[in-house]
Amino acid sequence: MARNHGPSLVPATYSKSQQSVAHESSPAIAMSHSPDIPGAQDTEIFRVALEVLSTGVALLDRQRKIIFWNDGAEKITGYHRHDAVGHTIQANILGQCNGASCVHCGATCPLSQAIHEGKPAEIQGYIHHKAGHSVPVRLQVHPIRDQHGSVVAVAQSFDEEGASTEPDFHENSLAAHGCLDAVTGVPNHAFTQSHLRENLAFFEEYHLPFGVLCIEVGGMDELRATHGREAVDVTLHVVAQTMKHALRPHGFLGRWAESQFLAIFTNCASAGLERAAQNVHKMANCSGIQWWDDQLSVSVSVAQAMVQSGDGMETLLQRAFNALGKSLGKSPAVTASSSEGQASAGS
Repeated sequence: MARNHGPSLVPATYSKSQQSVAHESSPAIAMSHSPDIPGAQDTEIFRVALEVLSTGVALLDRQRKIIFWNDGAEKITGYHRHDAVGHTIQANILGQCNGASCVHCGATCPLSQAIHEGKPAEIQGYIHHKAGHSVPVRLQVHPIRDQHGSVVAVAQSFDEEGASTEPDFHENSLAAHGCLDAVTGVPNHAFTQSHLRENLAFFEEYHLPFGVLCIEVGGMDELRATHGREAVDVTLHVVAQTMKHALRPHGFLGRWAESQFLAIFTNCASAGLERAAQNVHKMANCSGIQWWDDQLSVSVSVAQAMVQSGDGMETLLQRAFNALGKSLGKSPAVTASSSEGQASAGS
């Protein structure tokens, strides 16, 4: 028996002999008529059902041109239907990142494998949002076959990993109380400092372990000199939003200084902190910003430190920033008591 590779466009009204030919290569999508649903015989009702799903659904032809794009796809990627339908993914729509490198329909792209090999795939990766940041998703790719078993299209479905309405509610509350940084959209220096003090108090009283990541976005001085302050702000916003998605739902991210961020992981062991650092580094460095005719690249450095007995804010952050300075080959630029960092982060 041949292995099933994906759904086919075989209507339920085909004869048994005709259906059996297609079924040898892939299962058919059977659609029964319902007397309770007016117009159920019209396939338009199935299109409407797909359009309103919160799961992102896209249909692409063999030339990788998008021919269907639903509400979920709009919400997850930021691209509206008129941005997507009729365009190919080479236009950076549905551009994917596997966590190690950015993939645009190369040999390892699951879309290419579905088209050329007829194989379905399911991966955890990242989709580039229209705003520039990366969104972690679980992506499923299925080849669509005609009645002869030939691949004529590819269906993709994707859901945002760790998505929840709670973070949005929390962020709206923080914004209303002036706790968010205006440029990056993440908690500002003062709130981040307060959150760190809270974790230190919990550690002192309950010995609840936690760790911090010190993150520096490189090249901002050069970017300001060549493209201006606005380009720097947009870049920092994209990187911050990418890291925020990467850290959900377990990590806290705040802006610490001009080009530095602090992530805090409560009840976290050293191995978990190491994995988080690697994930943040991979995702942030995959961020891409289209600035007029230029594609701006991003370089991010990450260092980590676990809380130790007797630590205060100064000693914990000094240890983390020293590690960051060593990775960059320079002295740490910001410590817990840096008034310059507080001022710049709040601007």
